[in-house]
Parts: sequence; structure tokens; C-alpha cells
Amino acid sequence: MKKLCTALLGLAAFCASADEGMWQPHQLPQMENLLQQKGLELDAGSISKLTEFPMNAVISLGGCTASFVSPQGLVVTNHHCAYGSIQYNSTPEHNYLQNGFLASTLEQELPAAPGSRIYVTEEVSQVTDRMTAGLTEMEEAIARFDAIEDRSKQLVAECEQDPGYRCEVYSFHGGLEYFLIKSLEIRDVRLVHAPSMSVGKYGGDVDNWMWPRHTGDYSFYRAYVSSDGKPADFDPANRPYVPASFLKVSAKGLSEGDFVMVAGYPGSTNRYRTAKEVEDTFTYTYPKARQYRQEMIEVIEQTSAPGSDARIKYESTIASLANYAKNYGSMVESYQQTGFLARKQAFENALMEWLNEDEARLARFGGSLDELAQLIEEEARYQPRELAMGYINRTTLLPAAQKLYRLAHERQKPDMQRKPGYQERDMKKFEQSMRRISRRFDSEVDKAVLLHFIKNYHGLAADQHVVPFDDFFELDESLNEARLRQMLDKMYRETALDDEEQRLAWMSASVQDFKNSNDPFIRYAVALHDWEMAQEKQDKAIKGRYLSLRPAYMQAVIAYNQSLGKPVYADANSTLRVSYGNVRGYSPKDAVWMQPFTSLRGLLQKETGQEPFNAPGKLLELARQQEYGAYKQDALDSVPVNFLSTVDTTGGNSGSPTLNGKAELVGLLFDGVYESIIGDWDFDDNLNRSIHVDSRYMLWVMENVDKAHNLLEEMVIVK
Repeated sequence: MKKLCTALLGLAAFCASADEGMWQPHQLPQMENLLQQKGLELDAGSISKLTEFPMNAVISLGGCTASFVSPQGLVVTNHHCAYGSIQYNSTPEHNYLQNGFLASTLEQELPAAPGSRIYVTEEVSQVTDRMTAGLTEMEEAIARFDAIEDRSKQLVAECEQDPGYRCEVYSFHGGLEYFLIKSLEIRDVRLVHAPSMSVGKYGGDVDNWMWPRHTGDYSFYRAYVSSDGKPADFDPANRPYVPASFLKVSAKGLSEGDFVMVAGYPGSTNRYRTAKEVEDTFTYTYPKARQYRQEMIEVIEQTSAPGSDARIKYESTIASLANYAKNYGSMVESYQQTGFLARKQAFENALMEWLNEDEARLARFGGSLDELAQLIEEEARYQPRELAMGYINRTTLLPAAQKLYRLAHERQKPDMQRKPGYQERDMKKFEQSMRRISRRFDSEVDKAVLLHFIKNYHGLAADQHVVPFDDFFELDESLNEARLRQMLDKMYRETALDDEEQRLAWMSASVQDFKNSNDPFIRYAVALHDWEMAQEKQDKAIKGRYLSLRPAYMQAVIAYNQSLGKPVYADANSTLRVSYGNVRGYSPKDAVWMQPFTSLRGLLQKETGQEPFNAPGKLLELARQQEYGAYKQDALDSVPVNFLSTVDTTGGNSGSPTLNGKAELVGLLFDGVYESIIGDWDFDDNLNRSIHVDSRYMLWVMENVDKAHNLLEEMVIVK
């Protein structure tokens, strides 16, 4: 097996094997020999530079990844990443979710959902010294938390003096390092093309996280800027953004064993968490969260008829809930079957043995590791309440009222003293979040979900209850469900927060205005505010303790892993990362080998004519007639649909461009296999596989089914 030796954080060299790791771009030059051996044809130095091709073509949507594929700001991402915007523009009369959407001209393109953004990363700066100076001398945990927050806001304020940019400070290795990331923030985002749900979501929840797969998970946006080329709000006079570079789209495709590379913005991984955190998560948090998500789906579906306006409003919510419910179920199953916890415990025992071998090491790290274990134990105490309240806050009007009331309090402070999320830089997104409710809220559905989760909350132990919450809803030991239903009926009947203009008006209201209000949801926000602030203070103290303990733990882990020649890379944190690998199948169980490609022939075998296996009639006709055109792969004797690779990815990577050795787009990453979902916590080279939609299938459907000739002509297609 090929190995790579490099250095990180000024510590000892390490060797990474297999294809593990989501690497920061600045690390890539140290991997050049390995990457070129695997198939990279570009200079590794160039792919480490954010202002050069191809990295400057890779962009973030703030939760998903995308990439520019034309000089006119055309953006390709996953269908499920554009799902919210497709849903937002859909009505029973124009159901773009069901039927797809294609703008044949620029004028026909539709505004994406309010708050949609395209972020082009332009600069990454190391700011560890500014963020951590003097922290170890601070005895108060809250003081440490406040110092980190204040320094972060100051760095962001300095960075955002340049108009049109969004800046954020990100923590790496649990607070061991900090980087300031500066991104161009494009605010005028428009929906250009989405295939029908029977292509973009073919297989639905049944096939989610499964292989073999036959999903055309792609859609297109376009980025717009003002006439002078600057980021601007939506305006018909805006023009398409001209990116510094864009990706060519390959119609040649790939074969088994070929090198691939994925650049994207993976959300979060937890590979350096402790055994106690692993045990708590997999024995309580994930099973309970899965249960709550499934219950929420059932309530929504019972309260909204298929195809109704209410159901359309919640389709995106249902898709997200179902995705993570299946995700959690798979991770728990893997945890139970693979001995993950035992391996974590063995690692920690070996780490302690290594520390005990050297008095200096033990003195430096031993105490912090003991304190970290105690803190994790403390934090787990109120997990049932946090989960139950968290799902109550997945309703719409309760959290909207609380956010508006918090804004009134924060507006009394100077901008730099406000909580992040309530500063002037956040007001446009805040406003758009209030507008988005109009197409993602139905009072009957919201009320049913709230009733369900209040009942769940009521079943918690007494020490998990929130006194002002119980008082507001008049909850006692024996739940009076009839009375609670009457109260909720009255709340939803009398509130004005279901009106968009009323919500926006509350953004400029005073604290006293809220206290004088008779709106039931506003009264709820006022009643819970003091308790929320007390909880926030406790959370700050806990986070402040983590700010001293987690970096010490990570220093010990990094030093120990490097002594063993194991890979050292930061957990994913929504910043730009690069993963590499090869097109390869896998064996999920004894005597079973999964081939790395699926095809149109396989789609025909899976087709039932019933949702979710109901491809468009035109697609089926062409597939049966074997009208493959230039997109046929000889080894398959068909058009490839999806393929597997060994690249290391996670949520947030959805929509990431899959690149060949020349940095041509050969696919879009959109999922992982069922057996590798636990990869957020534990990497297994034999089972870790990512799923990609093949560029040849995307092009074939666009050309032959959706007749998206205008987009095919706009892109540079390598044949």
C-alpha cells in the first residue's frame, strides 16, 4: 500500500495510508508524490491555491457544495441541495418538484429561496495567535468563551470592511488552530434547471444511502451580480457573474480504478471524540433523534395530503428528516456490529500508557484529559431535555418569536457587543429567514407537530423539565391533552406571526413592545427569555472549559498518532477540503462484491412505474431502445448512471465536483453507502465509499430527456 509522509502543526512526521483524510488545500503540496502516483496530472501546488484553477471554481452554498461550469456564472450542484429552492417556487399549479424546471433563457430563471447564497472562498489566513493569546491565563471559563467570541467578531469586522464579502473564523483541532476565511458573498442566486423528482430523487428514501443506485442528483443555479460586477440583492437588471475560472465537463467519463478527487465543504466529522462521547451519542442521542425524526415525518404526513399546498411546503423538511433518520439508524447499526467503542477505549488506554511512559508528557496532558472526561459527563446530564426542546423548536412560530424577541434585546447594544447572528451583518439573512417561512409553514401542520413534541417533553423525568415552559402551557403531572389542544388552537388562531409583513415589522420593535403584546407566541418568547439567557450563560461556561481542555487533548492525540505514523488531519468544519481516491467497488458482506458502476440497464431492472421507482416515460423509452449516443461506456454496454469511489467525504460535500486527474468534472458527489455512514466517526478503508452521479448520465438526460440544449451549449464539454 502506498504511503505518504508529511508534517503538520510543526510536530513530527506522519505517514497516511489508504485514502483517509479531508485535507486542507495548503497541505496538498506535501502530498504531491502520492497524488501524482495515484493519477493527478496537475501541479499539486496549483490545487492548493484558492485563487487559481480549479479551486476557485469550487464554491459553497452554505450547507452544500457546488461549482462553476461556465463563464456566465452557471453553477451545478445536487438536486437535493437545490430542493429548497425548487420547493419554494413550486405550487400545485406549477409543481417543479414533481415535473422539473428548465429556463430556456436568462429571463426565465427564478429567484432561489430567500437567503440562498453562493460563497467563493478567496483567502484563508492563520489567526491562531490573535485568537488564543492569553487564554491559558484566564481562570474564568466564561471569560475564555467571551474572549474567543469577541476576538472572532473583531477579525470578522476588519475583514468585512471590504464590501460584498463574508468572513468567518473557524476552529481546527478543537481550538488548537484558528483560520479566518474570506469569501465573496453572492446574494442574487437563481434557479436555472432541475430534472423531475423521478430523476433527481429516483429511488427516494428507499435507495437513500444504498448501493446500487440510479439517481440523477443534479440541478443548476446561476450567480448574478450588479452591473458593476459587485454582489447585490435580486434585481432584474443584474447580470451573470463572471467567475475567475470554471470547470470543463467530461463526456469521456471514468473507468474502474481511475483517480478521482473531490473538492468541497464537508460539514462536520467527529473522529477525535472520546470513548464517552461516542457511547453517549450512539446509545442515546442518535436512537432518540432517529425516533423523533420519524415521528415528525408521520405527523406531517398525517396532517397534509399528498400534492396539497401544505405538503409541498413541507417536502423539503420531510426529505431532510428522512435522510438523517436513515443516517442515524445506519450509524447505530454499524456501532453495534463493528466494535467501534471497544476500539475507541483501546485507543484511549494506549494513549494513557504512552503518556505514562514520559513524566513530561503526563504532566503536560494528564490533568487535562481527566478534566475533559469529567466535563463530558456533566454535559450529558441534561441531554434528554435538550433533545426534546430541540424538536419543539423545529416547529416554526415558537422559535421565530424567540429570535425576534432576542433581536429586540440585542439591538439595544452596540453592534460589536451583540451575539453573532444578531449583528448588522446578519440582518439581511435574518430578514430572509422570516420571509422563507411564508412558503415553508402551514398552521395545522405546525400545530400538530408542536402538540406531539410537547407530549414527548411531558414524559421526561421531573428534573428535565423547564419551569417557565410548564407554566406557560399549564402542564402538570397528568397531561390534560384536551386543554392543551384548546390552548394551541387559540394560539394559532390569534397570532399574527403567520403573516410575513407582521414578522418583518417585529424586527424593529422594542423590548417593551414585546412585553406589551398580546400575541400568544410573543408572550411565549417573553416568558421563556430569562430561562434561555440563564441556559446560555451555563453553555458559555461549558464551552469556555472546552476551550482549554479540547486543544490539550488534541495535542496529545496528534503527538501520539504521529508517533505511530498515523494520519493527522483536522475534523471537517465546513471549510474547503480536498479528498482523493479511486473508482472502486467494495464488499459489504461475505461473498458479495458491489461493482463500482450502475447503468441505464440497471435502472430498467429497478423500474416499477410506482414512486420512487418511476422514471420519466421518455427516459425509459430511450433506455429500452438503447439510444445511448456518445455517452455509452463500452464496459457496461450502457450509459453509466452512478459510480463509487474511495474518497473520504461527509455531509456538506453534497454537490461537490468530482474531478479527474486533469480537474475536469466527471461527476457530482451526492451520498455514501450504508456501511460507511459511520465514517463521520470512524474510518474503514474497506467499507468507506462515496456515491457520485456520473457526468455522462447528467449530460445524457439533459440532451435527450429535458432538452436543455441551451445549457449544454453554454458549458465546455470535453468529448
